[in-house]
Amino acid sequence: MTDVSAALGALASTAHPVRFSGLGRSFGRPVLRDVDLEVAAGEVLAIVGASGCGKSTLLRIAAGLDAPTTGTATIDGTAVDGVDPRCAFGFQQPRLLPWRSIAANVSLGLPRGTAAAAGRKRVARLLELVGLADAAQLRPREVSGGMAQRASLARALARNPGVLLLDEPFGALDALTRLKMQDLLLDVHAAAPTTVLLVTHDVDEALQLADRVVLLGREPGAEGSTVVREIVVPGERPRDRGDARLAELRGELLEGLGVERHAH
Repeated sequence: MTDVSAALGALASTAHPVRFSGLGRSFGRPVLRDVDLEVAAGEVLAIVGASGCGKSTLLRIAAGLDAPTTGTATIDGTAVDGVDPRCAFGFQQPRLLPWRSIAANVSLGLPRGTAAAAGRKRVARLLELVGLADAAQLRPREVSGGMAQRASLARALARNPGVLLLDEPFGALDALTRLKMQDLLLDVHAAAPTTVLLVTHDVDEALQLADRVVLLGREPGAEGSTVVREIVVPGERPRDRGDARLAELRGELLEGLGVERHAH
């Protein structure tokens, strides 16, 4: 893989703070309720919670792909109103266009107005960065699900977003590739520290990547999920996966997700 800074090139955007204020979303019934959350510019925030608690909905609202029923979402102090070009979204599924090559799919993420030659160079660098240089001209049906997901991440990075929204971006990858892609995301963030909101079901992934982990859940007697726990993750990245402090926080998060601790 090529040098991360070189791959990112000169198109880096300024990281933007994100804020949710009294945010709620209903789909016939409340899914999110009174979410108050601030994400600092350049912070990596992981969002965990049980299935159906509204994690992906929160990301979609930040991206302008959905709108809150109550409250507001702002980026850099400006209310989100429709799809915001300062954001890029990495979906749970790759969502590649089947008739376009991998390289052409990645190029869809380039900022509007990017010169053709600069765009081709950037796409080539990003494909090398995610280990897909040899697959550039293949179609999505000709690559594995894991390779398609890496292409999706490269497409999101092509925009050099001020806010990067990732919804289970590594869920389709095998265990070893997933660890490598986690390290890659950390390298990218170190070179161009955009604001990252990461939804994951993997508590270990959250603790490895994030500055702070937010647990969404329902409070007793309430409808709709809200922030029930915030954990500041100790230590500089990259972190030692065997750190005892992370093991303790892992237990706390799993307990918050309803997984009981067992004494040995």
